[in-house]
Amino acid sequence: MEPMPPEPRGPALFGPPVEPSGLPVLPGLAERLAASAGRGAPEPVGGGPELLDAARGYWARRGLATGPERLLAAAGPQPLLLALLAAAGGDVFTTRPCAPWHSAQPLVLGRPAYPVPVPAECGGVPDPFALLETVRRVRAEGGTPRVLVLSPADDPTGTTAPPELLHEVCEAAAGEGLLIISDETDRDALHPSPVAVPDTPDAPPPPGDPAPAGRGRPVFVSPAEMLPGHVVVLAGLGTTLLPPGWPAATARFPAGREGAGLRAAALGVLAGTRTGPGAPLAAAVAHALTEPPDVTERLRAAARLHGILAAALYRTVVRHGALCRPPRAGDRIYADLGPFGDALAARGIGDSVELEAHLTRRLGFPVAGGHRFGDPPDALRVRFTTEPLLAPDGPGRLRALTAADPLDSPHAARSLTLVTRALDEWSGG
Repeated sequence: MEPMPPEPRGPALFGPPVEPSGLPVLPGLAERLAASAGRGAPEPVGGGPELLDAARGYWARRGLATGPERLLAAAGPQPLLLALLAAAGGDVFTTRPCAPWHSAQPLVLGRPAYPVPVPAECGGVPDPFALLETVRRVRAEGGTPRVLVLSPADDPTGTTAPPELLHEVCEAAAGEGLLIISDETDRDALHPSPVAVPDTPDAPPPPGDPAPAGRGRPVFVSPAEMLPGHVVVLAGLGTTLLPPGWPAATARFPAGREGAGLRAAALGVLAGTRTGPGAPLAAAVAHALTEPPDVTERLRAAARLHGILAAALYRTVVRHGALCRPPRAGDRIYADLGPFGDALAARGIGDSVELEAHLTRRLGFPVAGGHRFGDPPDALRVRFTTEPLLAPDGPGRLRALTAADPLDSPHAARSLTLVTRALDEWSGG
């Protein structure tokens, strides 16, 4: 069984060329950071009492009650996942596609990362039958299957896993003795309204919030609610509660001796790498984790904004014949432009590496090819984000948060027009 190969055209690429810059920093968070700037002593490894108590409340409000002795904090989800994988040992299974940092951490440790394709319904979780077959083959070849990394609210696809499918995957993983690491970074970024699927290629997009389309607001269920003894829950905070440039993450461990042992081993890795947040940032993180009114208001407004913009991108690509799952969370969609394969080949575009380069030049903003997320380069897939639909300045982005229709802006209109023109050329529209 072959693990995930490195990028075939040079060094391994662990992420998109440019990450979104996000929304302006909330004044309350900036003030808390500034007020703590004089704290020169280092934050305790794994998080100090104030930070872990705030994390305890954060998880409790999400139905995952715990004590601070079952929590860890670190300077971002990447070092926290690295510590978890180092502590757990064994071979790692990821989804295909997946967030680049999921597959990067096992490679940093010198371990294979075995990708398992996602089902038709969603990204973020492996097809349960494909997972069982992959684990069986790895074990038969002398491997030591140990960890499954999944994401019920997914980057890159922007989808959420249906609870019944997630339960099937978790049962399959637990039956094979796998520890489940559930990346729930985007659990707070669920879109408040479902996406309207166009009935015809010429159907106009609905204004404002997406209209209902047979499914209600996404339902999020954590694997830790299903199989609490088998799941470590991990959440990066830099896309929801905090600005993206403020690296912070928290993890919740299972109760019992095995969970305590795993936490102790991960804490040892964090101690060796010194990857905790600095003391001033830790104070701001703790404040955000208590979810004061300004933070929760921003969270709701951002989820609505990105939901509207992602739905507009989705409608644009599917009306032209591209394949795409409806987005349910976060600020992105994942489109398969395979139906345009002949038109793209006629222009010298034969894989996602060339497609990424062409679209980035053509549109004037970064578009990430599917090869960056573990998909084979010959699959013509790309991830679009809502970033280009937002104004480049802070005041413009703040206006978009409260706008009745965020699509009624020159930046959104221009970006959608550029995407439409490119797809028109390839689809003959």
